[in-house]
Amino acid sequence: MKKFFALMIAAIICAGCGEVKGVQADVLPPPPDPIEEQLYSMTLEEKIGQMIFIGFYGTELNDDVKYMLNNFHVGGVILYDRNMISVAQTKKLTDDLKAIANPKAKLLIALDEEGGLVARGKSFLTPAPSQEEIGYGNPSDATHWAKYNATLLKSIGVNLNFAPVADVGSRDTRSFSSDPIVVTNFVEAAAQGYESENFLYTLKHFPGIGKGTTDTHREVSTVPDDRATLYTEDFPPFMKIIRWHDNSRFMIMVGHLKYAALDLVNSASLSPAVMTGLLRNELGFSGVVITDDLEMGAIKNHVELGKLGVKMILAGGDIALICHNYESQQIVYNSILDAVNRGEISEARINDSVRRILKLKRHLQ
Repeated sequence: MKKFFALMIAAIICAGCGEVKGVQADVLPPPPDPIEEQLYSMTLEEKIGQMIFIGFYGTELNDDVKYMLNNFHVGGVILYDRNMISVAQTKKLTDDLKAIANPKAKLLIALDEEGGLVARGKSFLTPAPSQEEIGYGNPSDATHWAKYNATLLKSIGVNLNFAPVADVGSRDTRSFSSDPIVVTNFVEAAAQGYESENFLYTLKHFPGIGKGTTDTHREVSTVPDDRATLYTEDFPPFMKIIRWHDNSRFMIMVGHLKYAALDLVNSASLSPAVMTGLLRNELGFSGVVITDDLEMGAIKNHVELGKLGVKMILAGGDIALICHNYESQQIVYNSILDAVNRGEISEARINDSVRRILKLKRHLQ
């Protein structure tokens, strides 16, 4: 009898072991990551296109923008007054742009809709007040006007605002204040407004151009402050949003000033010390980094156009903004492609940027 029970127990244990093994063998692999699937469906040329943001001339599709969208697969377009004459016309234009863009990734369409002097389509769109004017009130005003801008831009098919300005103390009505605490509170409030409308926005111009003495559209200037001063006076608005908000819901635009305490050689938009060392590693930003327009004098007067896109990527940036010249856009794109083909930039590095861009674009409605 004892032998019988022993055999029964052994059989039960073996059967149990067999069931456990069966369960382990049937464990399903994790579901596929849609971002990775999207990324690996793209050719190298398509991925590089996602890293190019362009402007063009005209109020309807022309051959230049068609070619850039169809052949260079560009991932974003910025509009100016030269593109906009009415709500209906602008909405048709944005619809047409989206219709011919690469179907593997939605097209970003942006405006500089800061309010005040920097606002597009004033002949048919009522702009928000300047950030300086908003800054005289309460942070809730910044939330209100961010919601207003989001609704305004949605009505014409735009899905990204190159605002709010997070600079402290700009002398051109574009800053909320010259007080970093006030600017931080108002930028935080604006971010909440855009996010409540599920609308993409951009903090600019990192690390802060309020102390610039020269218009970077014309020439570069250097901010002489030490790191401690920059951390106290210029970085706080950016740091607050990076720390407390989903980094995939906004971009950071890097400006063209030089910062003596960070990099004496390169403008911020081409500086590994600024974009990788400071923004990525120290401040922990994991989202999309876009340059200010690479055709500005602060950049094009000092660096060969064919090197700009490559330097931007090697420094840690994700998107090159080229706002005006069709030939310049092709030069920047081709220089990046050539750099990958000769091994100066790895395709893995391109993938890092495109991943961040696709994570941003998943929020598009």
